[in-house]
Amino acid sequence: MNSLLYVIAVILVIGWLIGVFAYSATGLIHVLLVIAIIAVLFKVISGRSL
Repeated sequence: MNSLLYVIAVILVIGWLIGVFAYSATGLIHVLLVIAIIAVLFKVISGRSL
């Protein structure tokens, strides 16, 4: 579970970067970025290092 959030966050950030350059789903891209940031913040707040 420790690395699962980090993996999900990395996948979402990569998806966001691909979407920014592709301009295919602009609304969804920003949602993916927010979810990735929340996942990383949750991991940091819970006391685990990245």
